[in-house]
Amino acid sequence: MPHYALDLQQDAALLTAQLVDIPSESGNERAIADAVEEALRPLPHLSVDRYGDNVVARTRFGLPERVVLAGHIDTVPIADNVPSRLDEHGVLWGCGTSDMKAGVAVQLRIAATVQQPNRDLTFVFYDNEEVEAHRNGLGHVAAAHPDWLAGDFAVLLEPSSGHVEGGCQGTLRVELRTSGVRAHSARGWLGENAVHGAAPVLARLAGYEPRRKVIDGLEYREGLNAVRIEGGVAGNVIPDVCTVTVNYRYAPDLDEEQALAHVREVFAGCGDWELTVTDSSPGALPGLSHPVAKAFIDAVGGEPEPKYGWTDVSRFSALGVPAVNYGPGDPNLAHKRDEHVETAKILHCEERLHAWLTS
Repeated sequence: MPHYALDLQQDAALLTAQLVDIPSESGNERAIADAVEEALRPLPHLSVDRYGDNVVARTRFGLPERVVLAGHIDTVPIADNVPSRLDEHGVLWGCGTSDMKAGVAVQLRIAATVQQPNRDLTFVFYDNEEVEAHRNGLGHVAAAHPDWLAGDFAVLLEPSSGHVEGGCQGTLRVELRTSGVRAHSARGWLGENAVHGAAPVLARLAGYEPRRKVIDGLEYREGLNAVRIEGGVAGNVIPDVCTVTVNYRYAPDLDEEQALAHVREVFAGCGDWELTVTDSSPGALPGLSHPVAKAFIDAVGGEPEPKYGWTDVSRFSALGVPAVNYGPGDPNLAHKRDEHVETAKILHCEERLHAWLTS
């Protein structure tokens, strides 16, 4: 395995480029976790722990308040966009630039430069965020070492374009399976086409009107979409099975049971199908009225916005730790082939966090 050394003395934009150049698709984070651990261990004000490919570093000054800065070190699969590229306009291109190696770079810079913080600090770098919930490294740390994540407030350095984003949507993925009867396509009347049987499901999705819900002044926009369809045996066979995978992104006023009940209600009357839940993670309410959250918003400025998508603020919320999203990346560029980040936003995010933690 290649060895990578991170230079925490360079600015956060250059550090982002270094991180992008370490391939770390979900499930293959060992090299980047090694690099993060190696960079943090020499810092005398931090104690460093590791669990799998998850690295946690903490100050232990005994201050009355503890803040957690957390970010995932994995990316979606590379799409011919590594190594990184910095253009003449100060834009850094590459896989993970926005989601979320720019945020991880800010975490590392704060860890290196804020040696006498006004609050005790915990830095969490975790794996497997971009895949199924049961693989999520933050969840594994929470189960094995919940004390490592203890805090009064948490900031997820998820892409938010330098704005505070409150809460997060819940996400539910289900498979709807229709069944038929296999037959030779030349004598199709002897079979029953399972792909055709999925047509009512697709029609219901096409006509679905997603809900908008305002919570604490933030409007969450829901979505119910087919994200995969599978069926077919061969070019001359009537298929006897078809599976439609549906993803429901729902506002955080619903819990997981209510979200599943809504999905079942949407597809009622669409024929015979079997429903299997393949992934489920609850949302998190904004919690912006919490005093620590209000103080953070005042410190970094701007108007809070809702988080469209699921993030690990949900896990911190379940642990009783109020959390928000605040990072330099643009969420609209996450997972795209042309993913990029403005280096000025990386530096601004670091500056605001540094000021908040030292003033």
